This record gives sequence, C-alpha cells and structure tokens, in this order.
Amino acid sequence: MAAQTQTPSNPKDEWLAQVVEEPLKPDLPIIDPHHHLWDNPASRYLLDEVLQDTGSGHRVVATVFVECTSMYRADGPAAMRPVGETEFVNGIAAQSASGNYGPTRIAAGIVGFADLTLGAAVEPVLHAHLAAAPHRFRGIRHAAGFDPSPEVRNSHTNPPADLYDLKSFRAGMAKLAELKLSFEAWQYHPQLPQVTRLAQAFPATTIILNHCGGIIGIGPYEGKRAEIFQQWKADIAELAKCPNVVVKLGGINMPLNGFGWHRRPKPPSSDDLAAATRDYYLHLIDRFGPSRCMFESNFPVDRTSCSYLVLWNAFKKIAAPFTADEQAWMFHRTAATAYRLPEFA
Repeated sequence: MAAQTQTPSNPKDEWLAQVVEEPLKPDLPIIDPHHHLWDNPASRYLLDEVLQDTGSGHRVVATVFVECTSMYRADGPAAMRPVGETEFVNGIAAQSASGNYGPTRIAAGIVGFADLTLGAAVEPVLHAHLAAAPHRFRGIRHAAGFDPSPEVRNSHTNPPADLYDLKSFRAGMAKLAELKLSFEAWQYHPQLPQVTRLAQAFPATTIILNHCGGIIGIGPYEGKRAEIFQQWKADIAELAKCPNVVVKLGGINMPLNGFGWHRRPKPPSSDDLAAATRDYYLHLIDRFGPSRCMFESNFPVDRTSCSYLVLWNAFKKIAAPFTADEQAWMFHRTAATAYRLPEFA
C-alpha cells in the first residue's frame, strides 16, 4: 500500500507534509485504541479527518474513541450531559459501519465520561451511556491529571490532586465492574501510585493506563528527564504487578511531554520519534508483556507533533525486534481483548 499524497490545507498540514515516508509493514492489522472526535471553532476532527489519517498508508481495521468533552447535551441534568458525547460518536460509528466510507471501522468501541465522584448515584448515567451505544460502549475515563505547577495544565475534569483515592470516587468506580465496564486512567507520572492503589482495590475491573502514564517534561520537570525516567520506571514496575492493568503505548508526543517536536522547523521522522521514545515503550513492554500493551495514536492531539503515518512507522520500528505473534498483540489483539472487539482480533 503506497503512502497517499495529501494536499496541504492549513499551516499544520503544510508543516507535516515536509516529512514523507512509505508505510512499513502496510499489511499488519492495527486497532487504534485511542483517538478523539470533535468540532469546535479552533479545530475539526470528524469522520473525514480521522479517515484521512487512518487511510494514509497503514492498515487500520478499527478504532476506539476516547472521551474529550465533545457534544455534551446543552440541557438536562448536569450528570447526564456527557451522554450526548456517546450519542454523537455512536452516530459517526454508524456512518463508518455502513461500509460507505471504506473498510476501517471508526469508533468500534466508545469510552465516555461519567463523574465517578457521584458515587453510587453514577449508575443511571452509566446505564444511559450503554443505552446510547449498546453495541459499542465499553468504559469510562475520568481524568485525574493534576500538578501544582501553573505551567502544567490540569485535566479537563478539574480534578483534585488525589482524585483516585477519594472515597466518593471509589464508590462510583465500584459500579463499573457491576456493568462490566473498563476504566481509563489518565493522570501525570507523579500520580502513578494512585493508579496502583486503584487497581489493587478493584481487581475485577480492567484498568487501561493512558499515554504511558503521563510523563511531564515541561515547567518544573524540564531538564530532568533522566531523573524522572528512573522514578517512572519504578512506579510502572509496581503497577505492572496488577494483572487487571493494560497500558497504551503512545500519547507521549504532546507538548506536555517536553520533546518540543512542535517547535521545530520540520516535524520529526519516524527515526527521530523512535530514538526519543523507544526506552519508555520497551520498559512498558518488558514489565507488562506484549499481551497487555497496545500502541495508540492519541490523534488529533499528537498530530501537533507528527503525522499519523510517521507515528505508526515509529511504532513498527520500535516493535521490530519482537516476534510476529508479539507484534500482533501490541498492534491489535490487546486492544481487541481489552475493548471486547473479537471480530477484529
């Protein structure tokens, strides 16, 4: 499958178009387990845009949408408004499932938001999400990213520093296992012990660690990569002892992570990305094993730093030393298992 040439339509497209590569191993099936969809004045990323990326040269068979406060209901009880996002995404998924837009099944799985600090009162919200997308809804993400530095933007949920330890949050978390829903953990690297405690407290719930654990490389963390890496490695090793946790390999090319790709005159090549990030991925794979690891795009957020084709080329270069079976787990089987998508396994 040859790389597709896209006509630049804005400055970001023009910047990304400076680096063109042929897709590596273009027949390898991929489930992209982490992308967003939105339409706002500053940015549009809907079916056409995600298909342009997934169709740029790699064989993406399916994707999973992860909540991003998109298309919440304007009216009704505040707790129920996030259900509008699931309704919106399920409509796009239905478009994709028609087959009229090609073979890739966009949003075959959907992860939404519900305020788990509602405790047991969150249950009707969870049922509403399931009713809105009964064949696709898979879990909840309640982001906990908090840092005291004003240079680090906290998560869109405006969480306290200890969200995952709160009694009210834990009461809501208990409802996920009852409904066979998974939980997406998104926080910053100093908060990783919170995720470990959460996983230990809820062994029956699949917990999916987003973005390699949220490594910060800006503000007070800038210039401390080696020191942070050692502490992160230790925290990841402890978390990996929890068998109910799987991890997403990706989401570390954001400005937050401190590599500064977005400030360069040219975007990074796949070799650049692999050289800078390989050690993070290899440690995760070593500790969790390929069957608990899945590569993710985090698009369009990571599109700030690199193109979709180049990103997946970097992943394939990093995964090259592994066996074909191990690669199959990391590129699609783990995602198919974690999100209950057996038709793509």
